[in-house]
Amino acid sequence: MPGPVQSIERAAAILRLLARGSGRLGVGEIAASLGLAKGTTHGILRTLQGVGFVEQDKSSGKYQLGATLLHLGTSYLDVNELRSRAINWADALAARSGEAVWIGTLLDGKVLIVHHVFRPDDSLQSLDVGALLPLHASALGKVLLAYDTQAAAELRETELAPLTRRTLVTPAALRRELTKVREHGYAAEIEEQTLGQASIAAPIRGYGGLVVGAISITGAADRLCPSAGKPDPALADAVQNAAQMISRDLGAGRW
Repeated sequence: MPGPVQSIERAAAILRLLARGSGRLGVGEIAASLGLAKGTTHGILRTLQGVGFVEQDKSSGKYQLGATLLHLGTSYLDVNELRSRAINWADALAARSGEAVWIGTLLDGKVLIVHHVFRPDDSLQSLDVGALLPLHASALGKVLLAYDTQAAAELRETELAPLTRRTLVTPAALRRELTKVREHGYAAEIEEQTLGQASIAAPIRGYGGLVVGAISITGAADRLCPSAGKPDPALADAVQNAAQMISRDLGAGRW
């Protein structure tokens, strides 16, 4: 088995040192703290600076943690807090609806599934945590697009893939759909991603009402949308209620 990579260990030590300190540190201070040669320390710092993990103050020449690393840390905390706050409500929604429950967030133009509760029956199911769903053809994605103008604008610049004959593939059709999501407070997807399947989703909000994710139920289209291709109102209410409870726990208050 290969051993640890010394340069990576040293880079991690530098990042921990900068995170622990209350201010910026110079090359000499970092080298002395870690018992490294100044040349070695400077080389590692330049590499970390190149990828945005550290930043150098122009006036003093000292280093601090960079915005890229801080963003990664914030993303980790956001996703994990969302998941931890949602677990109990997601379990309750699965029990109430009899369907599988997904929690999703935006990631690089897709929906990342960060939590999945199996449908409460004995059927064979696979864990979908970590799966990426198309924004335009999933209920979770429609919710996230409806409340993120930047993500919606970026998607309009790309070609929308027709996954089934019911997939929305024109900007005008998608724009109308997102307007409906904002009016109704939830999104529905009926056989737009997979034939025979449907989903209903609602937004999860954090402080100030900012949408930080979405929760959905997914299952057979004839169960979720039994009449004239419309979502079951009771199921839509259940999804919205779960979203509101998670939002409350995340500090959203009223919006």
